[in-house]
Amino acid sequence: MVNRKDLDPEESPAAEFGVLLRRLRDERGWTQDDLGVRMRISGTHISAVETNRRPPTPQFARSADRALGTGDLLTRKVRAVRNTSLLEGFPEFVKQEIRAAELRLFELGIIPGLLQTPEYAAAITQGAVRRGAISEQQAEERLTLLAKRQTSLVRDPAPIVHVVLDESCLRRLVGGPHVMSAQLESIVAFGELPNTVLQVAPYDLGERRSFDLPIHLLTLPERTFLAYSESAQQGMLERDYTAVQPLLTAYHQLQAEALSQTASMAMIEQVRKGIS
Repeated sequence: MVNRKDLDPEESPAAEFGVLLRRLRDERGWTQDDLGVRMRISGTHISAVETNRRPPTPQFARSADRALGTGDLLTRKVRAVRNTSLLEGFPEFVKQEIRAAELRLFELGIIPGLLQTPEYAAAITQGAVRRGAISEQQAEERLTLLAKRQTSLVRDPAPIVHVVLDESCLRRLVGGPHVMSAQLESIVAFGELPNTVLQVAPYDLGERRSFDLPIHLLTLPERTFLAYSESAQQGMLERDYTAVQPLLTAYHQLQAEALSQTASMAMIEQVRKGIS
């Protein structure tokens, strides 16, 4: 079969669902269009779910179970997909992040995941557990994925990483003074690496700050560009260069307005000494 995408069921619960759906369809000798006709949706929709470009809904799973005669197999599987703490688009973003040649990050309020120490990351996830926002299992899922993402920074060749931190990332005390002091010390060490550029966007930047939400911009080895942004409840992965290009321009403007790396390091050290 031409252009048949390989699937990795361990990528995420949604990917595992897609692999199972494809296997069940293949066992019956049906094309995506064949299954789509039986479910009264398009074959393109089936393809998007199978290849983890579109998350399956409970309604989709029930309809697929009826069409495939699989009882409630897919309906039960979709509960694992719905139970994940990862926002839509994020698993695919991570897949691209670990092979990117260049990364550009902007973060508000908390240190970006790629730069978090294990203690800082644990404090953030446990805070979410205590609020009831995620379960203990989901917290473990987040921490495991974060550790996997961080290994991508030490590959060979190492990616070029640009980071702009809003000043709020430094001022918000997470995990207590000891954890926060160690986190800031780790950031300074990160900024001293030859493949990194680290800057702080101070509070007095005011309306000149380009972004009001966190943003991740990737340059892939083939020189294509991706953008990932998220709110509290939704993540969005953008591949269209006409949509990504204005974000790249805004990021460059932010870097021009932010403190220099030398001044940024001085601010981080000043904050760290103030909480030690």
